[in-house]
Amino acid sequence: MAHHALRFAVRSDLGRRRTANEDAAVAGPRLLAVADGMGGHPHGDVASRIAIEAVAGVPSGPGDPADGLAAAVASAAARLDELGRRDPGYARTGTTLTALAWDGARFAVAHIGDSRAYLLRGGDLFQLTRDHTMVQTLVDGGQLTPEEAADHPRGSVLVRALQSGTAAAPDLFRHDALPGDRYLLCSDGLSGQVPAAAIRDVLAGTDEPARAADRLVDLANQAGGPDNITCVVADVVPGPADGTPPAVAGAAAATDTAATDPAAHTTATGPTATGPGAPGGTAPGGPGPGPAPGGADAGGGGPLARFGRLRRA
Repeated sequence: MAHHALRFAVRSDLGRRRTANEDAAVAGPRLLAVADGMGGHPHGDVASRIAIEAVAGVPSGPGDPADGLAAAVASAAARLDELGRRDPGYARTGTTLTALAWDGARFAVAHIGDSRAYLLRGGDLFQLTRDHTMVQTLVDGGQLTPEEAADHPRGSVLVRALQSGTAAAPDLFRHDALPGDRYLLCSDGLSGQVPAAAIRDVLAGTDEPARAADRLVDLANQAGGPDNITCVVADVVPGPADGTPPAVAGAAAATDTAATDPAAHTTATGPTATGPGAPGGTAPGGPGPGPAPGGADAGGGGPLARFGRLRRA
């Protein structure tokens, strides 16, 4: 089996209307992840940080990264439950999480909520994940068209999330990667504001991951920037990793962790990257039908499984 490396960039931006960044992200040679703290509930930044810290701790040595990723999601859920039991103010704290763990040839994927993972392959953009939202459930049941769902007033209402007091049920699957593939993980501050066609154009027309991430954040802000905007862009390239360390962004870059664990713990290591307007400095950088080349389908919280189609964005 041929092994390849990831070239990556992460960017998190406050947006134009929010006063705090509740998104968190990490990008590294073995892990890509985005989490979006749930709006309308307290301490979304704490929840997203917990999720990113948990998956950032997935071992990178021998063994199936899928096992480590599944365990990390369970650990994050347990920590959120502990917070809720210890302090009623955290009783409904929650976050989305979309994470890809890389073994040099394919990804193990964990997904819960409405942050998304996209694949650009051969000039086409595919959505790897399915939103866990009320409107997506209605689309799946034939009660709404994708066009109606795009403008639905309750489009951001989640039916699954990592949330204190709620059993975690992530989609878990594997996805085979090819050299030349480009991946985007993002919060709905990007995907909810920038059309898929525009996302595709940026990913296909921008060489460096950091420049692509910059441009995507700029487009979301130009669309009004009503939410925090976070994205990870990563390319699959031939050869071994170049030694670039992981970078964290948004709430994951915060240094005060007292609220998230009674015993002080550390955030993910590596250089931090937060967008303009967010504390800490600047960063370096709906599903459609139809079969597509190699991929994997979501497995509703069960064992990881292979699958043979993607959803064209």
